[in-house]
Amino acid sequence: QVQLVESGGGLVHPEGSLTLSCAASGGTLNVYLMAWFRQDPGKEREFVAAISRRGVSTYYADSVKGRFTISRDNAKNTVYLQMNSLKPEDTAVYYCAADRRWDGYRSTASSYNYWGQGTQVTVSS
Repeated sequence: QVQLVESGGGLVHPEGSLTLSCAASGGTLNVYLMAWFRQDPGKEREFVAAISRRGVSTYYADSVKGRFTISRDNAKNTVYLQMNSLKPEDTAVYYCAADRRWDGYRSTASSYNYWGQGTQVTVSS
């Protein structure tokens, strides 16, 4: 089964940018639908973005559309989340998720079987 490790989180000023990476091991990434979720303490895990197996289709939450870009490099077994124009409300722990049962739009956490440990993103002046 695939293991996922996120990196790239940190502290950034409002309107700044950050790129998260999710490195996969133990499996071939191109058979997995990949996604990013985020979670604030005391809140439910929230869908951010997803990308189909070959990277042809991408899906975004309305709150990040136009500011975030999800991409993947299957040769490097890595998925990315480029985040621009960051806002304080983007502050959360960001999680990478994967599932091989489907290849379309899936925005619920229960649709994904594999998860990384998360990386903290803090947007503050």
